[in-house]
Amino acid sequence: MQLEPIQALVKENLQAVNALIIDSLNSKASLINDLGHYIIQSGGKRLRPLVVLLIARACGYEGLDHIKLATIIEFIHTATLLHDDVVDDAKLRRGKKSANAVWGNEAAVLVGDFLYSKTFQMLIDVGNTRVMKVLADATNIVAEGEALQLLERHNLETTEKKYLQVIQCKTAKLFEASAQIGAILGNADSELEEAAAQYGLHLGTAFQLLDDILDYQASSTLTGKTLGNDLSDGKLTLPLIYILQNGKPNEIRIVQEAIRTGGGKYLPAIQEILALNSAIEYTRQCAKLEMEKAQKSLVKLKPSPYLEAALSLAEFAVHRDH
Repeated sequence: MQLEPIQALVKENLQAVNALIIDSLNSKASLINDLGHYIIQSGGKRLRPLVVLLIARACGYEGLDHIKLATIIEFIHTATLLHDDVVDDAKLRRGKKSANAVWGNEAAVLVGDFLYSKTFQMLIDVGNTRVMKVLADATNIVAEGEALQLLERHNLETTEKKYLQVIQCKTAKLFEASAQIGAILGNADSELEEAAAQYGLHLGTAFQLLDDILDYQASSTLTGKTLGNDLSDGKLTLPLIYILQNGKPNEIRIVQEAIRTGGGKYLPAIQEILALNSAIEYTRQCAKLEMEKAQKSLVKLKPSPYLEAALSLAEFAVHRDH
């Protein structure tokens, strides 16, 4: 499934977001200009900004603040990526060298901090206290999710329930906030606002579960990431949790050793184990269930091309190859 037809519906809005991103990166510090432009212009799907734009329009919003808020969401997301890559010692991001690999960890952290602080300034310009609270809460929960994930590294006792809690904080929360602030802009009533938030939460969860699959199956050329990153970092994601619960004793031992040591050298063996079991199929089915929950959340929204695009975006989240 392709993302371009969905983006085409709000093409001018997305172009305005990209223009505002570039304009907002102006700084007296050349490091911020260079590194900020490097990561922002290195690609990315702009899914979270897209959610803001689609839900705002689906809720009848006709102003321009959704452009600013979509930009703010992208800055928050980009800041988390910069900090993430430092924590994970990542070398690739979106098919290019990660910012920390080019400029160093110190620079990546500082520019991430700049992006966070920039969002505060931009939120003041929007002047909507309810939106401010949603984004403040979301940013805090995302940071908490990052810390929880760090604590779960190499932890063979991680359950499926615990894992889902972590990804709902780390990944899905920003999708949830994106949809919720779109609904707030559209003056949606409390029921529709909550429905939009649930759409974002389930969409983000589905998106992360598909990422779990792609980390073992996708082409690095398509994803722009090194295959087996999670395994190398000792992260126990859903496919491996499934093996620990359902695999044969020798398969379980290999997974346990790989997670304990954070051994990327185990990747071929892990891929073979996954191919011999239903772990990938199970994870994909979980992602599809989240997709269906996302779509059902919007059932009371007035029919429109924007609603159809939001529903299609949920489909894209689980049928993509990168």
